[in-house]
Amino acid sequence: MTVRPIRYLGDPVLRKPAKKVSRVDDSIRRLIADMTESMYAAHGVGIAAPQIGVGLRVVIIGMPDEEPFALINPEVIKRSGERRLDEGCLSVPGYRGTVTRSLSVVVKALDENGREVRVKAEGDMLAQALEHETDHVNGLLYVDRLNAKTDLVKLAAPRTTPDGREGDEEA
Repeated sequence: MTVRPIRYLGDPVLRKPAKKVSRVDDSIRRLIADMTESMYAAHGVGIAAPQIGVGLRVVIIGMPDEEPFALINPEVIKRSGERRLDEGCLSVPGYRGTVTRSLSVVVKALDENGREVRVKAEGDMLAQALEHETDHVNGLLYVDRLNAKTDLVKLAAPRTTPDGREGDEEA
């Protein structure tokens, strides 16, 4: 497993719709392992293959205190309701934004063994992550969903103490 560098806003790979995976094989399973390591190294709860420079429709979701799972060729097949929430992204570091996401989401995909799965989530972080990561493989970022530029907020940088530890964030 290899930690791969995260691609940032401005990198063209993030804006191109990713290609459908035609066959789930060992190369895809290696990609899944690399993506999982890269997600954890970046302290994320989800990652899409384009975020590490790979233009394939593969995402990893890793909710806190749960085993991460892969979705290959994810497609949102049902959504309902709306909610406004705060969102960030590994590819847009140092910023958070308020976006509208669905309350309930159903995603159809393949698992890492090539079997069809459906994942349903309602009103939680998983529902948000499913939409967020599926957006990535469609060439979209959460900043595309902002209602106004003022909905994007730059986060304060953590202060570093003289001994190199991070202190309180500055206002």
